[in-house]
Amino acid sequence: MANIQVSDALLVKDYVAGDESALASLIKRHESKIYGFIYSKISDRDVSNDIFQDTFIKVIKTLKTNSYNEEGKFLPWVMRISHNLIIDHFRKAKKMPLFRETEEFSIFSIMSDDSLTIENKIIADQVEKDIRKLIEGLPADQKEVLIMRMYHDISFKEISEITGVSINTALGRMRYALMNLRKIIDKNQIVLTN
Repeated sequence: MANIQVSDALLVKDYVAGDESALASLIKRHESKIYGFIYSKISDRDVSNDIFQDTFIKVIKTLKTNSYNEEGKFLPWVMRISHNLIIDHFRKAKKMPLFRETEEFSIFSIMSDDSLTIENKIIADQVEKDIRKLIEGLPADQKEVLIMRMYHDISFKEISEITGVSINTALGRMRYALMNLRKIIDKNQIVLTN
């Protein structure tokens, strides 16, 4: 008889219905990926074990309160929980690297890693969504210049021609857009990292 693997969604459903072994199956299925992800960020076995356990404590609490919305994305959801716990760990330890915008470094450059693992891709996608939400809150003229420059790689000379303003005005709008993003990030203590 063929060995048929039960989907994550069905195991979650079974666990919520009271089958404790379903959770054990989920943990066994994904523990190497989740633990490997945590350890790759922490590099300390004891702390990694603690974060791994805390991750599944949160998973259990969420599943037991029927707060989990199954969309076939159990592993990415668990990875996001572990990522958030890793960030919390660094915040508590005050080891979280703080990214400051300078002429040599742009916050957007952290998203250009071509060798993304699945876990890093999930995180990078979330950071991308978060940044896009922040950009939507900018004044229209600043948003327009920033999107043309950062997402469409249009030169400031071309931006000035398209928008009908001087190059200096286009540069100024970009500068103000980045300053406003930085203020929003600082004010709300947003962490953009992968």
